[in-house]
Amino acid sequence: MKELNKLKCIIIEDEIPAQRILKSYIEKVSHLELVATFNAALKAYDTLYTEDIDLIFLDINLPDISGLSFLRTLKNPPTIIMTTAYPDYAVESFEFETIIDYLVKPFSLERFLKAIQKTQRNQPRVTSAEATKAVSDTLFLNVDKTFYKIQFQDIFYVESERNYLTLVSKPQKLSFIGTLRTWKDKLPENQFVQIHKSFVINKDHVDKITGNEVYIHDKRIPIGRTFKARLFEVLDITGK
Repeated sequence: MKELNKLKCIIIEDEIPAQRILKSYIEKVSHLELVATFNAALKAYDTLYTEDIDLIFLDINLPDISGLSFLRTLKNPPTIIMTTAYPDYAVESFEFETIIDYLVKPFSLERFLKAIQKTQRNQPRVTSAEATKAVSDTLFLNVDKTFYKIQFQDIFYVESERNYLTLVSKPQKLSFIGTLRTWKDKLPENQFVQIHKSFVINKDHVDKITGNEVYIHDKRIPIGRTFKARLFEVLDITGK
């Protein structure tokens, strides 16, 4: 049975009543997970750089810097749903590729759900564990309107940095917008393992492990403390 990935979202909104309405609407959607709420855009930087945020509910009129100006500072922003009392900015907002909808306050639950449906159309679907084992050993990756055929066996590792990913494989290195959590769902569970908040590796390409580092073709990759036990389990290593 197919199901939607859980979307991690944040609210950037300086009006308390608007925050409350958004929180109540988000709670009604099972595949939305609210990570944090901010009353100013600049306060959201740390969360965007440390968490795999999929969706931002972003107001325009904010303290210090406007929502649209803040959006211009993000190198690879996640999906954005604008929430504002100013309809005049709609045309300017849709110049941003990551903005998928523009909600004018006050908006109803029905209008909110229509905006969320647009995020669903862009979200990859994941299968159950049994279906995952039966999928093809390849996938096509769209990078800058070019589709690259990727062999799972050729992938060395996937690295997350802020709001984009880098896939390093035998033939090439490709960078694109995405989250590590979503990409873990695309990869065969019996072949790939997350060893750090920023790295998923192909266990078949591990050359050695020294201390808290994995070596893959001369690349030194850190092992996060909470991931080490799982790595040793996957590699069938007993002496930790």
